[in-house]
Amino acid sequence: MSGGIDIRDELPGDRPTVDGFYREAFPEEDLSPLLAGLRAIPDGVVSLVAETDGAPVAHMMLTESGISESRRRCALLGPLAVAPAWQKRGIGGALVEAGLKIAKERHYDRVLVFGDPAYYGRFGFTAEDMVLPPYPLQAEWRHAWQSASLGAIDREARGTLTLPTPWLREALWSH
Repeated sequence: MSGGIDIRDELPGDRPTVDGFYREAFPEEDLSPLLAGLRAIPDGVVSLVAETDGAPVAHMMLTESGISESRRRCALLGPLAVAPAWQKRGIGGALVEAGLKIAKERHYDRVLVFGDPAYYGRFGFTAEDMVLPPYPLQAEWRHAWQSASLGAIDREARGTLTLPTPWLREALWSH
C-alpha cells in the first residue's frame, strides 16, 4: 500500500464496490437488503468507506438505536466488511475506531455489536447482558453480543435494543 488509509463518508458511486465487499467477505449471507435499507434512512445512519490510493477497500455502518425502557442513546456498529485482499492490515480496526469516535461526538452512551469477541474486544467491547438484541440469539452466539461504553456505565439502562426496520429481520441475528 503506497498511500495511507483515508476514511470518509460513503458516496453513491461507491455502492457497487462496497456491496461487492460483503458478497466476497460473507458469501453465505445476502446483506444487500440490509445495506439498501440502511442507506435509505435519511438520518441516524453513518456509512463509512476506508480507501487507499483513492479506491474503496472497506466499509462500515453505524445505526442510531434506542433501548426500550431507557432514554439512553446508543448505536449498533455493523455491518463491517473489508475486501479480502485488504484484510489483516488494520483497515477494519481503523473503521471501528472511526465509528466509536463518531458515536462519542454524537453523545451516544454505548455502541453495541454482534461479532467476534476476539476481534471487537481490542476496541473495548465486552459481553452485553443488560441490553438484549431484537431477536433471541442462539446459545453458541450469545457471547458475540457485546457493547462498548462511551461514558459512565449506566446499570439502569436495561431493555431491548430498538432499531430501524432494515435491522428487523431475524435472519440477521441467527448466525
